Amino acid sequence: MTPPAPPSRLPSLTGMRFLAAAMVFAVHGAAAGAFRDIGAAADYFRFFGNAGALGVSFFFVLSGFVLTWSARPTDTTTGFWRRRLLKIFPNHLVTFVVALVLLALIGTTVATKQTVVTLFLLHAWMPDSSYVEAANNVSWSLSVELLFYLSFPLLIKAVNKIRAGRLWYAAGISALLVVLMPVIAQHLLPGTPHYSFLPVSWTQIWFVYVFPAVRLLEFLLGMIMARILLTGRWINLPIVPAAVLTVVAYLVPIYVDHNPLFNYAAFTIVPLALLIPAAAAADVQGRRTLVSTRPMVWLGEISFAFYLVHYLVLKFGHRAFGSQPNIFGQPSGPAWSTPVALAFLLGCFAVSVVAAWALYAGVERPAMRRWSRPKNRRPRQDEPQPHGVPADAR
Repeated sequence: MTPPAPPSRLPSLTGMRFLAAAMVFAVHGAAAGAFRDIGAAADYFRFFGNAGALGVSFFFVLSGFVLTWSARPTDTTTGFWRRRLLKIFPNHLVTFVVALVLLALIGTTVATKQTVVTLFLLHAWMPDSSYVEAANNVSWSLSVELLFYLSFPLLIKAVNKIRAGRLWYAAGISALLVVLMPVIAQHLLPGTPHYSFLPVSWTQIWFVYVFPAVRLLEFLLGMIMARILLTGRWINLPIVPAAVLTVVAYLVPIYVDHNPLFNYAAFTIVPLALLIPAAAAADVQGRRTLVSTRPMVWLGEISFAFYLVHYLVLKFGHRAFGSQPNIFGQPSGPAWSTPVALAFLLGCFAVSVVAAWALYAGVERPAMRRWSRPKNRRPRQDEPQPHGVPADAR
């Protein structure tokens, strides 16, 4: 395959970002405790319980892919860091404050230490669930992304030194290391006390799912896959077979007995590593896909904001109807009949989209436009615009 000239836009990847964010919404909806029917709740959680892990892994691989794809030799480290920090911190600060206000309104005591650590996006480094659960729970992934951004200027130099003929070997090694992480957690970390209803400990879950140094492997794999496409080493796998492979990899663990630690990335890492360049290759070749339509691209543009607001909408929207423990034993809202519970989740989804649009239009986009470049410098014609490539988050 002839090396493609990197375009500034990859609409299919932008559209796919929203699907990944919607999967994270699905798992948080499953954990909300809105279903009165135990069987319906069990079926919902069984099907969507791993959706969030797939969505987060997609974002981490996508981060490495997009940043490598859009990297330019003339870019500076400080310029890169400025743009990346402006991408995540304004939205994080707004949702962080909103979360604290909402917690105060329902009379929840805020732990000062955990809150301060969360504010500076250092909480994913702490092997204590109270840090992940402080303020806006989903912000732990931004703590992981922060490591990605800080290490990217160094990693891109190393990845660019890999010979084109060895890129697939490097990708295979990176994927294998991701698969090995649950094995390491299972055999080297304490398996008790069990976390909630899972037969594994929080320490094991934290190591595989939250620990930034471990998730860096997925980011690195995304970088290598971008280099594979850029150097013409892609295998021309179409997007549809790659998507089918991803769906199969997601469904198999639902019906096969296994250690749940493998759910967080190991089962789906190879399909995701193939799906992302397959979608990018379709964009490069000018082929339209279901996820490159204008509505999907718009949803993809607001997906980072959607990711940050959806948990607050679900959690505090549910609490507005009353108080009742959820499946994790934490304060939540009341349980309803299945139709009402589904209507509540759909309503929260719609509210999250509207809130995400407001956050994107009122905070994220203005911050990027105003401060992403040094003063008195006009962007080059070939330079990706703040929204020209699918931004990573997650």
